[in-house]
Amino acid sequence: MAYLEITMQIAAENRRAAAGVYQKYKEPFLSQIAGATSKELLIRDDDVQVLHGFNSVDDAKAYLESALFTDDVLAGLKPLLAASPEIRIYAVA
Repeated sequence: MAYLEITMQIAAENRRAAAGVYQKYKEPFLSQIAGATSKELLIRDDDVQVLHGFNSVDDAKAYLESALFTDDVLAGLKPLLAASPEIRIYAVA
């Protein structure tokens, strides 16, 4: 198992729009991306995180290169980001 964590700096006034992007692409992520097992939106005062679950690290890496991520999710979030997102992949021990 593996997790992909994407941490984003999004101003409070843009968080509703960011949550809309999350909701719009959650089902396609789970149904179309190989190895996808879960997707959760985590909101803190400091930032917003999306935690994705995968069967493997390779599946997580492949998602970052997929059209769904680059053409849809990232394109939808780009105008809302205050800084470049921080992306981390974790393997479950």
